[in-house]
Amino acid sequence: MSVRAGWIVMWMVSSVTVLLMLGRIFLSTLNRGVDVSGDAGVVVNIFLDLVLLGFVVLGLYVVSRRPGNPVGWIIAGASVTAVASEFVQSYAFYALFTDPGRVPGGETMAWISAWIYIPVLFAAPAMLFLLFPDGNLVGRRWWLVFWLVVATNCSTMVGKAVSPVLDDAPFEGVVNPLGLAPPGALFEVLFNFGWPGMAVSFLLAALAMISRLRRSRGVERQQLKWLAAAAAILPLASGAGVVSYYLGYETVLGLISPFAFILIFFAAGYAVLRYRLYDIDFIINRALVYGALTVTLILVYAGCVVSLQYVFRVLTGGSSQLVIVVSTLAIAALFNPLHRRIQEFIDRLFYRGKYDAAKTLETFSTKLRDETDLESLNGELLAVVRDTVQPEHASLWLRRSGERSP
Repeated sequence: MSVRAGWIVMWMVSSVTVLLMLGRIFLSTLNRGVDVSGDAGVVVNIFLDLVLLGFVVLGLYVVSRRPGNPVGWIIAGASVTAVASEFVQSYAFYALFTDPGRVPGGETMAWISAWIYIPVLFAAPAMLFLLFPDGNLVGRRWWLVFWLVVATNCSTMVGKAVSPVLDDAPFEGVVNPLGLAPPGALFEVLFNFGWPGMAVSFLLAALAMISRLRRSRGVERQQLKWLAAAAAILPLASGAGVVSYYLGYETVLGLISPFAFILIFFAAGYAVLRYRLYDIDFIINRALVYGALTVTLILVYAGCVVSLQYVFRVLTGGSSQLVIVVSTLAIAALFNPLHRRIQEFIDRLFYRGKYDAAKTLETFSTKLRDETDLESLNGELLAVVRDTVQPEHASLWLRRSGERSP
């Protein structure tokens, strides 16, 4: 694609996205008087639309900087499709429930909303795992996974599209506007192959990313670290979404699911642009340390409260607010010691090179206070530099007392 054609495509896609976003906001405002199952509210919807618009711009910017790399197209395409999915759902709800009969095409929009979201949630992240960061597969055998992603997503979308009656909220019971009535065996084949196949292909695509990460070096390794760190949030978000769904908090599920995929798209676009890639090591380190520290402090606090309340009930027959105060003070006193211990444990477990370098410098500092032999000290200094900095060559030049430097 030429530069001129690229700019034309970018402006067209951005304009369409903005129009869909404005239409969705307008329809959401009209629909707010009607109870929508799982709807997060107008303000949250506007925020999510603005985030998606930002990812459209990010994807198109990646396309302009890396025109031969499909990562930018995947990010932009998935974001535009997500905006379109929200628009058609709001339109269908308005046409069918808010003001029935005022605008045409309510059943058609509801039918489109039943399958348009599938590639956003499954195909786009799986393709990023397979093709990131250079747009090529890890090896020739991964073509099978590539086509498995395509086939399973198409199978699921076709199964949704030919279903005689829609079964997804809030459009359960809406009749398929195409008037199709395929045999039940076809549904079983499509769905039995589609949904489990998408899960399997998604996991295989993640394995492809891990395989690429294991053999990568340099800039590519740092790029893959960004995507892997974002992908690690996905199972946690999925688990939290399932729990919130069964507890009845469908709004929380509606916010958690997009958040996980937003992180993946952001990490992919950010890493392809190669800006401050090495910040990811700092982010991962801090996430591991403060995540473990938070969980530990919560367990300690809960243990203190439960155990001390039990002691008070045994001694006095009732509970006391003093237990809360004592537990809070104990957490405050334990914060810094626990932080140091956990930081040391994380460095030793995941950042062994950094940990060994710190220990080497600590040992050298101790010897430096006691060593009097200059030749021995020179050898120790060179050994420390080789162990910590790991240069290809290291030498030490000493200037004699009173000698001027050249």
